Amino acid sequence: MSRGRIRKALSGFYYVDVDGRTITCRGRGKFRQEGRSPLVGDLVEVRETGQEEGLVWEIEPRRNAFDRPAAANVDQLVVVASAAIPVTDPFLIDRVAAIAALKDCGVVVCVNKCDLEPGEELAAIYRQAGFPVVRTSAETGEGVAELAELLMGKLSAFTGNSGVGKSSLLNAIQPDFSLQVAEVSEKLGRGRHTTRHVELYRLDCGGEVIDTPGFSSFDAGELDLELKERLPECFVEFRPYLADCRFVGCSHTKEKGCAVREAVKDGRIPASRHGSYIRLYGELKDLRAWTASRR
Repeated sequence: MSRGRIRKALSGFYYVDVDGRTITCRGRGKFRQEGRSPLVGDLVEVRETGQEEGLVWEIEPRRNAFDRPAAANVDQLVVVASAAIPVTDPFLIDRVAAIAALKDCGVVVCVNKCDLEPGEELAAIYRQAGFPVVRTSAETGEGVAELAELLMGKLSAFTGNSGVGKSSLLNAIQPDFSLQVAEVSEKLGRGRHTTRHVELYRLDCGGEVIDTPGFSSFDAGELDLELKERLPECFVEFRPYLADCRFVGCSHTKEKGCAVREAVKDGRIPASRHGSYIRLYGELKDLRAWTASRR
């Protein structure tokens, strides 16, 4: 039995790195019976069945797992955004950050294309909220070294709406990747997806990254009842104020005496973050009602 990490999953095959070799594997039949699937990032035991072929035999306990994108053991999500074409809606960042917090996964906010639009206003929101923030340009190289430092020693997943330059940034960090890059449609303000599957890459700087499809991957499948119950704490800058609200069970949306709302009013919490919280709260409230009606 050999131990390795799944680096790519494609068409029912799992490509496992075992001591520098790539073993092409199928999943063991019992995973399907148990309703489990191996994921990119999983540490697994492989039973080799032939030359560079085998079966994923066991999946080791995970730190975390995401349904969409299908990845496990992620240390941090690098959310790539843009204030140029396409302009990133902060709600998309906040939605991903809340899901990451629920799964004990860090978040780095990367504002790319700063050669076209500095993005200082967008970056300032997340600096104030306490996230690591880096402004980059894959074209000029600005901020690329700083971003590479944030990746060292960690397994990171790159995500962001299509066209913001995720693949371009990875190519700038590691030129031998030669990932496919698509032009952004000026009419639609978004790019065509160039990443068709989830794959893990090793970096010369000492980190590993997972390149994923765009924000559409983080859909309602991740918006579950656990997130509904823990949503306030998943907005990390809310945490110092949660115990100070006047009422137990405060929703932090409209109650008088809400310490979170007071912090927003005083500028200690960015207003756009609280706006995203209210929007997510509404989505999750509807989800719970829909779920209950299906039982």
